[in-house]
Amino acid sequence: MPEPTDVVDCVVIGTGAGGAPLLARLALAGLRVVALEAGPRHEPRRDFATDEQAQAFLFWNDERLSAGKHPLSFGNNNSGTGVGGSTLHYTAYTPRVQPDDLRLRTEFGRGQDWPLSYDDLAPYYDELEWLLGVSGPSPYPWGPERQRGYPLPPLPLNGAAQLMQRACEKLGIRTSPAANAALSARYYQEGIGWREACTNRGFCQAGCSNGAKASMDVTFIPLAEAHGAEVRADCFVTEIERDAQGRVTGVVYQQHGQEQRQRCRTLFLCAGAVETPRLLLLNELALSSGHVGRNLMAHPGLQLWGTFDELVRPNKGIPGGLISEDTHRPRDADFAGGYLLQSIGVMPVTFASQVARGRGLWGPQLREYMSQYNHVAGINILGDCLPHADNYLELSDEKDARGLPKPRIYFTNQENELRMNAHAERVMRRIWDAAGARDVWAFPRSAHVIGTCRMGLSGDDAVVDADGRCFDVPNLYICDNSVFPSALSVNPALTIMALSLRTADRFLEKQRRRDL
Repeated sequence: MPEPTDVVDCVVIGTGAGGAPLLARLALAGLRVVALEAGPRHEPRRDFATDEQAQAFLFWNDERLSAGKHPLSFGNNNSGTGVGGSTLHYTAYTPRVQPDDLRLRTEFGRGQDWPLSYDDLAPYYDELEWLLGVSGPSPYPWGPERQRGYPLPPLPLNGAAQLMQRACEKLGIRTSPAANAALSARYYQEGIGWREACTNRGFCQAGCSNGAKASMDVTFIPLAEAHGAEVRADCFVTEIERDAQGRVTGVVYQQHGQEQRQRCRTLFLCAGAVETPRLLLLNELALSSGHVGRNLMAHPGLQLWGTFDELVRPNKGIPGGLISEDTHRPRDADFAGGYLLQSIGVMPVTFASQVARGRGLWGPQLREYMSQYNHVAGINILGDCLPHADNYLELSDEKDARGLPKPRIYFTNQENELRMNAHAERVMRRIWDAAGARDVWAFPRSAHVIGTCRMGLSGDDAVVDADGRCFDVPNLYICDNSVFPSALSVNPALTIMALSLRTADRFLEKQRRRDL
């Protein structure tokens, strides 16, 4: 390749919850920034049909090798591709962490503490909730008191949420409408414009066709581009180039079959907890701590399904309509950490695949069970996970279509996760019994791969510092869920975005000090 003369201030790899907010922040500060996204750019109204199979292109479908006693599923779980990343098909569930989520080792003597506090993240949570237009209850029943409530009232409760709400009330378990980054009313945000309200079509686990769901392609990406950021789609980064001192000088990427190079002064790696460590391992970069690819965690996400006499229509409405954090730190827990409970909606093809795997039904038996789909409702948990030496990512000997080693991910639920799942299943069975469910069955699963490039106080046992800056490479930052020191007992998207804005602000502060 000819050597390019063009040098930008920053290159951002990935345009999901980690890359898009900081891209906008850097562009607003007047820096020249380029984002490289492995997937294409989509036009929601044209591309996001109300059809599950028609939206399979939103997932990261490159093969990943799963190993361990409880191999993780990928594809439509844990990953996404396209301008907007995984937020194109996330369910928009946006609870905040509670302060003790960040102090797991201090609280339990196990796991890892974060090198920052809830107070470091709280201003960014507040900013994000108002920029994204989060719909939720004010006040929120759990966690610290907030400076202001959510900008919009909660979305309507779907059938599963109503069943769960009534049953929990009988059992004395507090519930609340959940916080969702989907609009319960038309919403305007300066720099972004008007976004339309949710139509309750229930396709939040796929692409939102009217922009009501706050995915990055309809929020931070247009904000970034309005202030001069350049987003290049279909760009798969393969190499990170360095100078003799080890500083990043640029990246090499493939676009439409051609190899390209982009030089930069600073690199922000925001490719997720699988592709971020994979890229570092491929380039033998930031490896001195020995923790790249290590400390892999996955949220326990056990689901409990039941059949009801009432008409539920589980595909309607926001999937996660109701939440309870009364199980955040259960009194009778025999495990470290905790979990939340949420009602779940599900689309029919997704549910049929879970029935086939979870109950072993196929052919006529599967068709017979699916005939009662409109009377099915589910609850699930989202729980903390402890890092363990047996859970990690490595490069395999098997090559992908680009000739690069495929990632191999080892995962086994350890005693803490098994105990948490058992506790949660008992609680959820009590709820569904109180709701009048029959034919109740559990579907074990894990969600959200986390922690493969964790942050810490020292390069001895961490890859980046509290600002996301690599200990080994001064002009390389990482910002995605790979930097989480612990899994947290809430969905990760809002915290990833908060870290993204904080990382950008800390970087800009360093730049300003350098100019003085």
